[in-house]
Amino acid sequence: MVHYEKLYAILCAAASEALDALPDTAENAEGRLLLQTALYQAEELYIAQTDPGET
Repeated sequence: MVHYEKLYAILCAAASEALDALPDTAENAEGRLLLQTALYQAEELYIAQTDPGET
């Protein structure tokens, strides 16, 4: 059985760490914005679809 929650957590943690590791420069601004926006959207969707009874 695939544990999508675990896959999601691993991927999002790695993307977040990658954002933190990137220098905050003009050259990286577009890539940082795309990745950060995708992380926010994924988090919002995940939270919206998570059953409140599941913790």
